[in-house]
Amino acid sequence: MPISAEAVRNLQENDLRVLHALERLMKRYQWVPLEILGRATGFGEKETLFRLSRLLALGMAKYEKVPYDGYTLVFAGYDALALDALAAKDTVKALGPFIGEGKESVVYEGLGVGRLVLKFHRVGQRSFQSARVKRGYMPEEGHVPWIFASALSAGREFLALQKLHPKVPVPVPVERNRHVVVMSFVHGMILSKCTPEDPPAVLATILRHVKEAYRLGVIHGDLSEFNVMVEGDRCVLIDWPQWVETDHPNAGETLERDLRVVLGYFERKFGIGYPLDRALAEVTG
Repeated sequence: MPISAEAVRNLQENDLRVLHALERLMKRYQWVPLEILGRATGFGEKETLFRLSRLLALGMAKYEKVPYDGYTLVFAGYDALALDALAAKDTVKALGPFIGEGKESVVYEGLGVGRLVLKFHRVGQRSFQSARVKRGYMPEEGHVPWIFASALSAGREFLALQKLHPKVPVPVPVERNRHVVVMSFVHGMILSKCTPEDPPAVLATILRHVKEAYRLGVIHGDLSEFNVMVEGDRCVLIDWPQWVETDHPNAGETLERDLRVVLGYFERKFGIGYPLDRALAEVTG
């Protein structure tokens, strides 16, 4: 479902109060009982049900009858909480057009102090299980709803951007709220959708950025032609939620995979042969 800025603007104070209560209670309940929700909001049953009916109609919450009347927050409701908080701080003044969708996110343009990008993390069931196996920031046990897993993913990406900017060309981190990362707008085109004037120079630039990130203790973890923005001879590396530290047990394997994917793309697309061993030595040397 597309994110509706109008729906967020039209939420009333009591609607937001119910969303906040659901967010808190979902740390304890998979489906929040109606009675518990009423106590948390201080509303009577009639008012609680009225507010829930509005949120259900907006697709911001879900209802389950078995084994009891229970409610849960879904991504549209979590989006609303994040956008409301970002707007209250004047970080985001307007939500702009849809930019694109990735494996674990949807991305919109926004307006704050200039053009912004708002990345809404969306960790689903399959990627959540993968994240528990591969990423150190996911708890191995316990109740972690997808919305909270998405917030952890967003926090992880925001941390990478903070570590890397300004020494590595990445989107400038502006703010993070829940599962939403607000960053600077990056001009240019995705590498997979363009033909650079000087492909060898672009490859050399990417390797130089990977080396600088490595020096700062960060390995991308999902580097490919889809995660590089190109404008002339300038390259910006994007999409960092899967990064790992250089002292991570899988660091060597992760770096090698990143480089193999990038080198393989340049060989297939531009006929540039670049030995993997040489690239590894340059990045880690």
